[in-house]
Amino acid sequence: MEEYVHNAFVFINRMTADEEKKLAIQYNYFDCLFGKVLIASTDIGICYIAFDDDGKTALDELKQLYPKAIYTKQTNSIQQHALEIFNRSNSQSDTIMLHVKGTDFQLSVWEELLNIPMGKLTTYGNLADQLNNPKACRAVGSAVGANPVSFLIPCHRVIQSTGKYGQYHWGSDRKKAMIEWEKK
Repeated sequence: MEEYVHNAFVFINRMTADEEKKLAIQYNYFDCLFGKVLIASTDIGICYIAFDDDGKTALDELKQLYPKAIYTKQTNSIQQHALEIFNRSNSQSDTIMLHVKGTDFQLSVWEELLNIPMGKLTTYGNLADQLNNPKACRAVGSAVGANPVSFLIPCHRVIQSTGKYGQYHWGSDRKKAMIEWEKK
């Protein structure tokens, strides 16, 4: 496990290949402000968060992301703690540990996403500039789209340079609702 980034109260721990080989994941579905959400965790931290209106798609995607894992449908304190992010009080003093796999580039993009303040937006171009790679807008977009922990790593705060909210894996209406909620 490699601790990759710290920002406010979120720590990203990079999953190693050895950890992935013997991965045990607990998951469950919860209701939140933005619909039904699947939250999955290892004993180290949250490895996946996805919105799932049909109660099946997110689990299928989780199993594609970690095909060798052993899965148990069970709620645990790690998941419940992460669920608190959807509460209005964002003055959490406790940390939320993430345990995700990703390339060096993806992790650097996700770190930049953590630097976007709640209620603020940025563009793919701005993210590429922040990474000192202004020509990497498409690669940044791919990394944003590959974010395995929706909302905790705030990919919804990235919009098009035209000011349009653009696409979102879980629907543009949900993205708009998240952005509007954070601005309040």
